[in-house]
Amino acid sequence: MIKIVCVGKIKEDYLVKGIEEYLKRCTPFTKINIIEAKEVNTLDEEKNKKEEGKEILSYIKDDEYVISLEIEGKMLTSPELANLINDKFTYGYPNITFVIGGSIGLSSEVINRANYHLSFGKNTYPHQLMRLILMEQIYRSFMIINNHKYHK
Repeated sequence: MIKIVCVGKIKEDYLVKGIEEYLKRCTPFTKINIIEAKEVNTLDEEKNKKEEGKEILSYIKDDEYVISLEIEGKMLTSPELANLINDKFTYGYPNITFVIGGSIGLSSEVINRANYHLSFGKNTYPHQLMRLILMEQIYRSFMIINNHKYHK
């Protein structure tokens, strides 16, 4: 199973529809569970990050392989991401959890818990859009793993 723990709710209908489409497409390959942690909005960004981090960590079990999405993480090609996902499922991790922080990023506690730090580039994306991008890449990974023609 894949779990995506992210901060905040998606408000834009086009993003909701895109995410739902990729959830449906991934159904033959794995179950995907999306958990939305509450976005904290006070004037103290560090406090916000810590509070969001506590909630994120409450959804992560000890036996899960955690991949945090971070600008400073490692960039992978789509085939490399597919290999990472396939290797973790094959070699003892039945659950992979992706973590997407809110607009202020991830707490150090969440970053320290992550087994892998993944970057989709040096650009900054809205965290709601990042969820759709991640869903597409997960779907693409399963197409690559199963030798389907989607990835070119």
